[in-house]
Amino acid sequence: MSSNQLDKKTQAWSALFSEPMSELVQRYTASVFFDKRLAAADIEGSLAHAEMLAAQGIISGDDYAAIQRGMSAISAEIESGAFEWKLALEDVHLNIEARLTQLVGDAGKRLHTGRSRNDQVATDIRLWLRSEIDLITGLLRELQGALVDVAEKNVDVILPGFTHLQVAQPVSFAHHLLAYVEMFARDEQRMGDVRRRVNQLPLGSAALAGTTYPLDRERVAKTLGMEGVCQNSLDAVSDRDFAIEFAAAASLVMVHISRLSEELILWMSQNFGFIRIADRFTTGSSIMPQKKNPDVPELARGKTGRVVGHLMGLITLMKGQPLAYNKDNQEDKEPLFDTVDTLRDTLRIFVEMIGGQINPATGAKEGGITVNAPAMEAAAQKGYATATDLADYLVKKGLPFRDAHETVAHAVKAAQSHHCDLSELPLRVLQEFHPAIEKDVFEPLSLRGSLNARSTLGGTAPAQVQAQIARHRARLAA
Repeated sequence: MSSNQLDKKTQAWSALFSEPMSELVQRYTASVFFDKRLAAADIEGSLAHAEMLAAQGIISGDDYAAIQRGMSAISAEIESGAFEWKLALEDVHLNIEARLTQLVGDAGKRLHTGRSRNDQVATDIRLWLRSEIDLITGLLRELQGALVDVAEKNVDVILPGFTHLQVAQPVSFAHHLLAYVEMFARDEQRMGDVRRRVNQLPLGSAALAGTTYPLDRERVAKTLGMEGVCQNSLDAVSDRDFAIEFAAAASLVMVHISRLSEELILWMSQNFGFIRIADRFTTGSSIMPQKKNPDVPELARGKTGRVVGHLMGLITLMKGQPLAYNKDNQEDKEPLFDTVDTLRDTLRIFVEMIGGQINPATGAKEGGITVNAPAMEAAAQKGYATATDLADYLVKKGLPFRDAHETVAHAVKAAQSHHCDLSELPLRVLQEFHPAIEKDVFEPLSLRGSLNARSTLGGTAPAQVQAQIARHRARLAA
């Protein structure tokens, strides 16, 4: 009898069946070639379960020791690439259990006492996702740090602030970057919230109704570093809210990445020329030798749709399922795995693209984005960015804001007809619009004056920006 035939006859659930599963159904229903990434989590959860079974007197100490030895050998085989993954054994769980039984005999068969694949897979996904959330949270903090580093070097650089992609008011380039730090800080907080709900133990719920064995589920939760135990066995085995919630948080991170990508793409175009991205993050054209294309931010912008699509897929997966576990839930893994991979890889490359990397030879950080401050300031000068400052000036002279707004609109028309900025209009021309205008008007009409005037909490004045940088530095160092 071949190894494949033997596997078919010895599947964990096969005793009731009079014929083996067809090859087509076997391939259609198997998950081992994508869920094998759960192997480390599966072994970790199984060892915690076995330790509890021994402590409760459900299996012997010798059985527990044998399970430990076998799992250690299996871990080594998986790490070295020697482990043979078998399609006929369906998934990561049965592959590991079958190999354990080969290595340690009946002790391996006793491991599954008091659990089902339903609560086992739910536990494995949670353990795996918890560690991935920790990696992603670390990368979010690194990206925030990279943005803060660039911001700190560019507090006094003036950037045109836009609304409707029209020049609106001058802002500090650092202030603009710190807006993304705020976004990614919220993403970090959301990931922390998701982690708390991921970090709950389903194991011990068995197939759907609990078990007759005297399990100590709290002991297993403590061993695995989980914050609590799922309180309803039906919900525990069928819940995928945590995966959907993670996908939603991941989608928001990618939306923020996409918004930043859009700005990087605009800023490095010749029409803007505000920044340069290091060559290793760009590509050339197959026909136009002058081109440097921002492929990394463009692709990140595109991958955002992929991650959001996975969120929609997971929501749709769950919407029609009755309690408790259904085979549909096998379809949770590939979108969840791809979401994690896409988000993690995107964050890693953005950390380096924004902040640069350490040169091993010099210990200095090199690369990252290069800022063209004169181009930014020249662009801010083009769109009458200090018009609001002139209105505020007139309000402080006693005009109602609506009257000041109308007065400044006439002044902008005059500047347009003269092809100059408001700050370049002679004082006598400005005074034609309102006699309260005096020579002190030119300070608020200047880009630097406009920037400095916005000194309320959260404003773009350099002193406020420095305070925000210090706040972020302290938060990220904690």
